Amino acid sequence: MEPKRNVIVQVSDARISQNQETRLVTYSLGSCIAVCLYDPTCRLGGMIHYQLPSSQMDPERARRDPFMFADTGLGLLIGKMLELGAVKKCLEVKAAGGAAMSTGPKGFDIGKRNFLSLRKVLWQHGIMMNAHDVGGNNPRTLYLDIETGTVLVKCNGSEKQL
Repeated sequence: MEPKRNVIVQVSDARISQNQETRLVTYSLGSCIAVCLYDPTCRLGGMIHYQLPSSQMDPERARRDPFMFADTGLGLLIGKMLELGAVKKCLEVKAAGGAAMSTGPKGFDIGKRNFLSLRKVLWQHGIMMNAHDVGGNNPRTLYLDIETGTVLVKCNGSEKQL
């Protein structure tokens, strides 16, 4: 069995794939959150790596970089996946990140705000989250295998399936 080809999802970006030989991967999830969407019936998967909870923080930037924000980016990703044949009620949603990194102003806790925004956007779209690994103080790496829908999180040398 040949190893999967990694398709990297950069910060403030998203990717969709139906290629069974690939897995989507994003690295260095601190306060950012990565969300995996997967429809097992058509084996279509998508991943977003967003930095901030709300496009209202910087509407001009949101127009240029919609995947930087949970509300604009996740909405676009969901819409595109539905266009490509995913069925909303079949979507499996798994997320990781949202760590409390000591990089912003005290009390700002962007990781927690990012997670709350994710839950709000999913609720607005009538989609439930299946699993998540958020919070803490350590960065994570997230993988989505397009063939199987398996989502793996790596953190501090350990690995777990969501």
